[in-house]
Amino acid sequence: MLRKIGYFVIMCAALFLLAPSAHAGPPFLSDDPEPVPYQRTENDFFTSATHTKDGTAGTVMGLDANYGVWPDVELTLIAPLAFNAPDGSNAFFGYGDTQFAIKYRFLDESDDGWWPQIAIYPTVSVPTGKASHGLGAGNTQEFFPVWVQKDFDPWQTFGGGGYWNNPGAGHQNYWFFGWVLQRKITEELALGGEIFHQTASLEGEKDTGGFNLGGTYDLDENYHILFTAGRGIQNTSDTNTFSYYLALQLTY
Repeated sequence: MLRKIGYFVIMCAALFLLAPSAHAGPPFLSDDPEPVPYQRTENDFFTSATHTKDGTAGTVMGLDANYGVWPDVELTLIAPLAFNAPDGSNAFFGYGDTQFAIKYRFLDESDDGWWPQIAIYPTVSVPTGKASHGLGAGNTQEFFPVWVQKDFDPWQTFGGGGYWNNPGAGHQNYWFFGWVLQRKITEELALGGEIFHQTASLEGEKDTGGFNLGGTYDLDENYHILFTAGRGIQNTSDTNTFSYYLALQLTY
């Protein structure tokens, strides 16, 4: 096990250094319970951002690397080059917080019934970003979600949520919930929509809720385009007047 984890970390670091220049189940904020197949790799080279009345922040370029270390078990590393551009002030760029996660699917979907597949996906966010510049949280955070999925070909629905432990002065623990419904339009294209809600993570901050529309397009067996765009529908100007996610996914 330790040898496999070591190989995975080395692989992810090398891929990040070779990248051209951190939400959930790309391209949506909600995740799915399906792990990367055993001994397979899935890497998303992504950019994302959220705009509010106070400015724009996000990831200039990031790597979301996933490896099927065992059947039904996936290891994840997210390494972002972050930015924070407050209105009326200088923009900051730098390495953001690093996330490590392990997905374990403990229940498979029944082929002839209604029972879905279910997984847990505990995540640790390490404070490698500079919090004073808005590039990180400043403290180690943990996320404990449960994700559920059911397929009704050509439809697919998945989602769930969990609890964030968010220590630090002025911080507070919070919840995230989200759900996605998407449909396979062609053999290459799937489109869908998401609704989500998150309670406030800082004292005096407001809850946020919103939607995303997007999907995936398969260029071929190994290369895929992931995309979403959306906005808030709750405390919109303070939390999310517009957001997007765009990624090139490599599977092999």
